[in-house]
Amino acid sequence: MEQKSSTNTSKLSSAGILVTLGIIYGDIGTSPLYVLKAIIGEKPIEEKLVLGAISCIVWTLFLQTSIKYIWLTLKADNAGEGGIFSLYALVRRRAKWLAIPTILGATALLADGIITPPISVASAIEGLETANLPFTIPVVPIVVVILSLLFFFQRFGTHQIGRAFGPAMLLWFAMLLFLGLYHLVPNPEVLKAINPAYAFDLLRNYPNGFWLLGGVFLATTGAEALYSDMGHCGKQNIRASWIFVKTCLLTNYFGQAAWLLNQSASTLQGKNPFYQLMPEWFLLIGIAIATVATIIASQALITGSYTLVNEAMNLNFWPRVAVRQPSESKGQVYIPSVNSILWIGCVLMILYFRSSAHMEAAYGFSITVAMMMTSLLLFYFLLYRLNWNKISVTLIFIGFACVELSFFIANTAKIKERWKFLFFELFIFLTMYTWYYARKVNNKKMRFVELGQYASALNTLHKNESIPKHTSHLIYLTKANQKAQIEEKILLSIFSKKPKRAELYWFFHLNRTEEPYTLTYAISEIIKGVAIRIDLNIGFRVPAKTELYFKSILQDLAASKEVILPESNTSPNPFSNEPDFKFVVIEKYLSVENNFSLRESLLLNSYFFLKKVGQDDSKAFGLERADVITEWTPIVYQPAEPFSLKRIS
Repeated sequence: MEQKSSTNTSKLSSAGILVTLGIIYGDIGTSPLYVLKAIIGEKPIEEKLVLGAISCIVWTLFLQTSIKYIWLTLKADNAGEGGIFSLYALVRRRAKWLAIPTILGATALLADGIITPPISVASAIEGLETANLPFTIPVVPIVVVILSLLFFFQRFGTHQIGRAFGPAMLLWFAMLLFLGLYHLVPNPEVLKAINPAYAFDLLRNYPNGFWLLGGVFLATTGAEALYSDMGHCGKQNIRASWIFVKTCLLTNYFGQAAWLLNQSASTLQGKNPFYQLMPEWFLLIGIAIATVATIIASQALITGSYTLVNEAMNLNFWPRVAVRQPSESKGQVYIPSVNSILWIGCVLMILYFRSSAHMEAAYGFSITVAMMMTSLLLFYFLLYRLNWNKISVTLIFIGFACVELSFFIANTAKIKERWKFLFFELFIFLTMYTWYYARKVNNKKMRFVELGQYASALNTLHKNESIPKHTSHLIYLTKANQKAQIEEKILLSIFSKKPKRAELYWFFHLNRTEEPYTLTYAISEIIKGVAIRIDLNIGFRVPAKTELYFKSILQDLAASKEVILPESNTSPNPFSNEPDFKFVVIEKYLSVENNFSLRESLLLNSYFFLKKVGQDDSKAFGLERADVITEWTPIVYQPAEPFSLKRIS
C-alpha cells in the first residue's frame, strides 16, 4: 500500500524542464513586468539609480534565489516533496514552538495566493494603456472578469490546459530574452552593474536608498515556489531550468536599464520600462503573451494554495473541509471553500488597490514573512537533519536574516497607507492558530485507560448472546499512541446504556508520518479473537480514505488467515459479499459545566465554531454515512466551582 511521489517528469529531462517552466516559474518569471517600474517610480532617471537598482536585483536573485532556494532549501527533500509543511514535518520533533513560524509562513503563502493573481494580471492589462488605442482601457473590470473566469474553471481541473503551460512560458522567457538583447547589445556598458559596489552605493548614498529595497525584493517573489512545487518537477529539473530562467530575467532587466539610460526625459512619466522595450508593432502581441504568462502564474499560486490547505488539514492546522480531485492527475486537488475564499480575496484586492503599483508593498510584505519563516525552519533542518556544523549554520542563518529583515522593514514601511489587506492575513492566522492549539488543549484533556483492565469485560460482552448483536465488526478511531491504551470515552460507548456486542472490535489508529506518501499498516491482536488494533501510517499528502483502507486490510487478513476471522464476519449475508461493519464516530461538544478563563473561552469556542462550519469527522475520514454511528459526548475542561444548593419549604 505504498505510493510513490515521483513522476516521469521528476527526473532530469527536456520534458521535465518544460513542465518545470510551466509550473514553477510563472510568479518569478513575470516579475520584470513591474520591478523596475516600482523602483524608479517618479524619481529622476540617473545613472546611480538605474545601475544601483540593477545591481541590487542581480545580487538579490543570486543570494535569495540561487543560494538560498536553489542550493540550500531544495536540500530539504521530503521524499521528493517540498513546501513549508514538508519542511515542518521534517523538523517538528525538534521544538514544539516551530508550529508558530509554520503557521505564519503558511499564512503568508495563502495571502500570496490572493495578491499574486491581481498584481500579475493587472500588470499585464495595464500595458494596454501604453498602446495608442482610441478608447480608455477599464483595467479593474477586465482584471475582475479574468480572475473570476480563472476561479470558475478551477472545479473542472487544469490537466488539459496545463499541458500548454510549459510551451507558453517558454515563449514568454524567449520574449524576455530577445527584448532584453535588443536593447542590451547596443548598450553593453550597463553590464558593469554586476559589480556589487553599485548596489552598496545606491543603498548608502542615494536619498532614501534603503527604502528602495521594497521594490528590489519584487524581483525574487516567486522563489518560494521553487521549493513548494519540488514534488511536481524534481529538484534536478528546477536547478537545470533556473540557469535558463535567470539568464532570461537578467537579460531583460539589463535591457530595461539600457533603455532607461538612453531616455531624454527626466522621469518615467507613468511609463512602464518593460513595455517600452517592445517595438510599437509588437506591443499588442507582447501584451497578449504577458497576459497568458500572468494567468499561468496565477494558476500556479491557486493550485499551490489547494495543496497547502490540504496538507494543513492533514497536519491539523486547518479545519476539515471538502476536498475533491477534479482529474486523474496525481496530487491535483480542488477545495471549493478555499477557491471561494481566494476568489473573493483577489477581487477585493483589485477593487481596494485599483492598480498593480499600489499592491507592490503588500505583495512584498507577505513574501518576506514566508521567506523568513522558511529560513527559521531551514536552520533546524540543516542543523539536525543534515548535521551541519552549528557555527556554519548559524552564520548562514544570520546572513539571510539580515537580508530578509531589511526587505521586510522596507516593505512594511510602504504599507502604512493601505494596511487593511492585513485583515485577510489575520483571519488565516487565527484560523490556523485556533485549530492547532485548541486541538492540543482538547487532546490534553483526553483520558486514556489501560485496555487490559477491561479485557475480561469485553470478552464477556463478546460471548453474551443474550445481548443482541450490534454488528459483526465494530470500529473505533483512536488517538492512543500506545497499543495497550484506549480512550475512556470509547469504553463508555461500548459498555454504557445499551452495550454494543460485536464479533470483533477494531481500534483504528491513524499516524501521520513525516514522509508525504507513506501508506502502510500494522496489525496487533489485543484480545485474541475479540479486539484488533490497526496502526495505519499515512503520509501528510495522502487523503484519509479510512473505510477503503479498512476494507482492503480486512481482505488481506481474510486471505492470509493471520488473524482468525469468523466466516460470518467476511460473508454474513448470503446475498452479499460485503462485510458487516459499523464505524463509531464520537463527536465532542462543550459541556455547560465548564468555567473558562477569557483566553480559553475564546480559543475553545472558536475551535468548536470552526468544527461546526467544517466537515464532520465521518466525511473527513472518508466514511460512508450508512456505515457510521455518530455519538455525542460532553467535554469538561474547567469544571465550575462547587456550590451549595439548599431546599426550602
